[in-house]
Amino acid sequence: MKLVIGGAFQGKKAYVKQHLKIKEEDMADGKDASYEALFHCKCIYHFHEWIKKGIEEKWDFKNLAEELLKRNPEVLIITNELGYGVVPVDAFDRTYRETTGRICTEIAAVCEQVIRVSCGLGMVIKDA
Repeated sequence: MKLVIGGAFQGKKAYVKQHLKIKEEDMADGKDASYEALFHCKCIYHFHEWIKKGIEEKWDFKNLAEELLKRNPEVLIITNELGYGVVPVDAFDRTYRETTGRICTEIAAVCEQVIRVSCGLGMVIKDA
């Protein structure tokens, strides 16, 4: 499993296409993906939006990282980092931000590789 993180509009998806050789047709958009889609896709981008959708639909995220390792250990996840900046006033937005951070932390712990992309440049921060 691999995790690619970074701020919005920093070139994460383009980096994955160029450097990790993932084709557009092998990518699922987290904005539209179902819960089960995560366990069958080669790559998911907008993972943070998948989490947001899951919070709204009350999905159970318990043991998600372990479930991914069992069911889709080769998945590549692309997500925005949401934990920087001003803490949102809205309770849902705070929950969304915290949930995304906690899930990504759990996933990063079990990933073989974590890459942070900024300005289109990737920096490997974990390579097991």
